[in-house]
Amino acid sequence: MSAPDVTDGPAEPPVRLSLPLEFQQDVFHELRAEDALLVVARGLGLLRLVTNLLHSYDAAGNNLILLVGADDRENGWIGEALAEHAAVSMSPKCRGLQLVNTDLMSVGTREKMYTGGGIFSITSRILIVDFLSGLLDPAIVTGMIALHAERIAATSLEAFIVRIFRQKNKNGFLKAFSDQPEPFTSGFQPLTNIMRNLFLRKPVLYPRFHVTVAKSLEGKRKAEVIELEVPMTDAMRDIQNAVLECVEVSIMELKKANTGIEMEDWTLDSALHRSFDTIIRRQLDSVWHRTSFRTKQIVRDLSLLRTILHSLLTFDAVSFNKYLDTVLAASSPPPGSTRQSQSPWLFLDAAHTLFDTAKRRVYTGRISEGTAATDKDGLNPVLEEMPKWSLLAEILEEIERDVYFNPQPQDESTGSILIMCGDQGTCRQLREFLQTMHVEDGEVANGAAGDEDDEALPEERKPSANFMLRRKLRNYLQWKRDFARVSNNLFAENNKAINGTASHSGGQGNRGRGPPNKRRRMRGGGNTNSGAQRAANGSVHVAGDKDSHIQALMQELAPNEMDDAPAAKADVGADPLDDMDDYYELYDMNDLVLVHPYDGDLDDHLLEEVKPRYVIMYEPDAAFIRRIEVYRSSHGSRQVRVYFMYYGGSVEEQRYLSAVRREKDAFTKLIRERGNMALTFTHDTSNLDPQESFLRTVNTRIAGGGRLAATAEPPRVVVDVREFRSSLPSLLHGRNMVVVPCMLTVGDYVLTPTICVERKSIKDLISSFNDGRLFNQAETMFLHYKSPMLLIEFDAQKAFTLEPFADLSSAVGTASNVGSDLQSKLVLLCLAFPKLRIIWSSSPYQTAEIFEELKKQQDEPDPIKAVQIGLEAGDDPESRTFSQIPQDMLRAVPGVTSKALQRLILEYENVQAVANADDEELNNLIGRENARQIRSFFDRSVWDEGGGD
Repeated sequence: MSAPDVTDGPAEPPVRLSLPLEFQQDVFHELRAEDALLVVARGLGLLRLVTNLLHSYDAAGNNLILLVGADDRENGWIGEALAEHAAVSMSPKCRGLQLVNTDLMSVGTREKMYTGGGIFSITSRILIVDFLSGLLDPAIVTGMIALHAERIAATSLEAFIVRIFRQKNKNGFLKAFSDQPEPFTSGFQPLTNIMRNLFLRKPVLYPRFHVTVAKSLEGKRKAEVIELEVPMTDAMRDIQNAVLECVEVSIMELKKANTGIEMEDWTLDSALHRSFDTIIRRQLDSVWHRTSFRTKQIVRDLSLLRTILHSLLTFDAVSFNKYLDTVLAASSPPPGSTRQSQSPWLFLDAAHTLFDTAKRRVYTGRISEGTAATDKDGLNPVLEEMPKWSLLAEILEEIERDVYFNPQPQDESTGSILIMCGDQGTCRQLREFLQTMHVEDGEVANGAAGDEDDEALPEERKPSANFMLRRKLRNYLQWKRDFARVSNNLFAENNKAINGTASHSGGQGNRGRGPPNKRRRMRGGGNTNSGAQRAANGSVHVAGDKDSHIQALMQELAPNEMDDAPAAKADVGADPLDDMDDYYELYDMNDLVLVHPYDGDLDDHLLEEVKPRYVIMYEPDAAFIRRIEVYRSSHGSRQVRVYFMYYGGSVEEQRYLSAVRREKDAFTKLIRERGNMALTFTHDTSNLDPQESFLRTVNTRIAGGGRLAATAEPPRVVVDVREFRSSLPSLLHGRNMVVVPCMLTVGDYVLTPTICVERKSIKDLISSFNDGRLFNQAETMFLHYKSPMLLIEFDAQKAFTLEPFADLSSAVGTASNVGSDLQSKLVLLCLAFPKLRIIWSSSPYQTAEIFEELKKQQDEPDPIKAVQIGLEAGDDPESRTFSQIPQDMLRAVPGVTSKALQRLILEYENVQAVANADDEELNNLIGRENARQIRSFFDRSVWDEGGGD
């Protein structure tokens, strides 16, 4: 179906838009007519609406339009779509999307780009600095489009940008977009608050149940959807029930220990969602320093248990068991520790069921206390397959038959098959399965390993994952043998300090099937042997961990190793370039099986590019179903059949239904709030009488022989550009101070010619003390300013005390130790610099008040002088900008002092170059002792050192 022509104004030729559906055209006309916040249901093509709107302005020409809040992938998508629109419309004025997304783009380049006009996707931090420094005048901006409106809080950079834009530009348009309705429903009048932050008055809501949307998507062109409920195996159901029992007990423990907190949402259903532990942590933040060690541990455990539940349905049996091994090792107390700090759920019977059943899915056998038998009576591989695998093979076979008996009708769809998964790890797993499902005992049956046609095979040989799982099991057993040794080496130095409270949220990293020895460095301390010793203290005891048992199983698997070697070449990405002609050829779309992860709005692009006739949804996703509905309704000539797979009675099904219900409830609340919403009228200061604005600056407090002070200009603060990551500059601007962004070498804020402030959050303060940076900063401030100050700023949502920040310390220890350690370092700092003033602030709001007080009856700072302070003669402040993360990594390396760091940064391009530098180079640059420490750190091997045997 050709896209409709939508003529916008007198522009010639007419602007061609690709909005074939009625609801898309309604949204477009509504947004062109007036400024609004658009909230649509996920999957209804938000980016398509944005690109069509942008194109309508782009084709008109002579515009300067700013796109705020887009990430790199969205920028790529929008840029490509605008280029396509320009080609279709053949409009001579189209310029496409220009990116301004790096600090390395010079001021002159940006100024030249802004003068030329066009559509700019710009990062918030660069835009706010350009607005405040006068590089870009908000008055000349035609309009602004903000994506991800749900993230715009009162103190966010985007809200700051919109405030400046609206203060200086009353006529420019402003549109905001979001496809996440849930964040708009938490708190008191959330929609009203976000509308106020965006200076908008009209919300436009388009849920899936909107009349126009339903009419557009449920007509004659409905996609054919086949729903397939896959039963879980008994072992999987047992594991799921065991984990859910652990979650339930953990939530009960939490409720018991924290009685004074709102607990309405602390249910098993809520616990399945990704944000559950974040919500609990947010509720406990204000009392985190009074929260018991056990409660903190349970909060972390809930995140881990949810990850285990997700892994059960996505990992194969071997990978899942391996992941549980790392969980057990990370949760075990280190050797010699007296504190029994294991997670409470590990002592439940359900935990024993979990570990034992997971192991029995991989191998079983008679376990004796003595030496295990080395014959077939020892441990035998079971290698339970995922139920979805065999169903996937059946679906592919059915599609093959369908294509054979019903040749493809004359439509625009290709014969390709699109398999959609939750993430890249599942994609790798499925690709490996499809390539090896017909491989048995080292043979490749009739052609390539990835051939899905089962008819050439003997009747009894069905698709099987046996080959893949045996290979995974061999890798797992080698990994298990090395695991204890490596973890001991890695954590040997601080073994006694580890108290088993490391966060487990990184467990997802074990996904996929890369080399098994690459992932163990992210786990906590301890060793796998402690898993076998825990029965004595009532904890989990899992059979089959003994070395002799593992040896027996290795012997069982060994004979097939040589047989499997030739077939291993069929692995993904391992094809040798033997035949160049075969390698460099285009895929035939009719024979293509594409395995792809869900990727948000970019899935729309995927469907348009691939035009699949068959789509297999390996995991349920509500947004993707809607994307297919929109795709099918938009193209009458493209047939689509969708196979929708899910595990019946699983948390996967429950999570999907719950997500759909939550979105519907969120839209219902938004519609209700929109009906009762009060209009917000803002006071326009541009019409203020000049005499009145002068009187507002008069300080009437005359005390102690003071004099009446009045200045016609508002107070000014010089702010380091790196400080715009925090909300403080926005709050200072809100108090009618002029914020001047500069590249400062000394200090973060210059309030007066004599007062310079170094701002530290608690996390910064701890890291600055650890690497000695704070002493250097204090020293340089005293060299150039009469009254240097250290501002220690806490978070408004958290307790105004040092105790909760024990978790942020790199040194592992108890809260009291870290608290006292921090206080000791502050005392040493005060002894070293007796004249250093320390300001304690409970929140950025209070900091803004303190700054206002400090500036009263004081001279204004000179920005040019503030920039030049601390620079060597001839230094350019622009040239001293370096990426912060590599610097932080280098600071953590032994031997890297602040002076050495500066030299290394100027000499080497990245951390890898420092790691590869030889002794002689480093000796000449930073001295012999520092060079020796750096080289010994990078040369250390986790295999050869420590007592890991």
